[in-house]
Amino acid sequence: MGLRVKFNLVLLLVFLVGLGASGYVSYGLLQRNAREDVLRTAGVMMEAAASMRSYTVGQVRPNLRVVDGEFLPQSVPAYSATEIMLQLKKKYPDYAYKEAALNPTNPRNRAVEWETDIVNEFRNHEDRHEFTGVRSTPTGLSLYLARPLQVKDAACLSCHTTPDTAPAAMVKLYGPGNGFGWKLSEIVGAQIVSVPMALPVANAQRAFYTFMASLAGVFALLFIILNLMLSTLVVRPLGRMSSVADKISTGEMDMPDLPEGGSDEIAVLAKSINRMHRSLDKAIRMIDEG
Repeated sequence: MGLRVKFNLVLLLVFLVGLGASGYVSYGLLQRNAREDVLRTAGVMMEAAASMRSYTVGQVRPNLRVVDGEFLPQSVPAYSATEIMLQLKKKYPDYAYKEAALNPTNPRNRAVEWETDIVNEFRNHEDRHEFTGVRSTPTGLSLYLARPLQVKDAACLSCHTTPDTAPAAMVKLYGPGNGFGWKLSEIVGAQIVSVPMALPVANAQRAFYTFMASLAGVFALLFIILNLMLSTLVVRPLGRMSSVADKISTGEMDMPDLPEGGSDEIAVLAKSINRMHRSLDKAIRMIDEG
């Protein structure tokens, strides 16, 4: 087995080990980064919904022209935030936003089973202000970000204590059995942004394949460069020295000296062979003359 073959086998082994280690580390890192990126986007959506709620309370509700006996859902913060997010969903269909409540005024906000678990988690651990998780859906795994909805303003109870104290138009619109019995400081629901895991996983896999392809391309380039350097600096000079040493061993002395330029090991070896060549040539001539 030649020197070049041995060198390439070692180089290939090192590359495969390095590629495997790099792939293992980078895949996990890219998966985490993709998940964190999705959660950051979900957090922005959550803040946008919270801002819309504050805007509705501070600027929309006070300026709505309401006829006596009329109820406008647009004055409700949860309604406004949900409507804005539904518009956003048209452009970003993978993301979903819901203000899930155990006993909502608007039936569309009623929590389903897994959302109820989230609300109860906040109710049982009131010190928690946010948490994330992954759940199974018919289309695959889904990542979600949730924050609690708590009754912090006593003014909210005017619509959510009893049907008798609530606006008659609201009771007529949604019925007397929805959204009543709330208490101040009670956690009544949760804001939930969810997105299929297929999206961050696909993003991470694309980045992973790009990285691995780039790494393989860099290795191929290094492989070529190192082989050219090996051939120029080691294999060819050693080949010439091997040929000269073989001729000397058979008694053939009529040949030029090897190039001795440089101070590396190859140059030192060339000088040694030339010195040996001259010494043997001189010794053979002395024997012939004697």
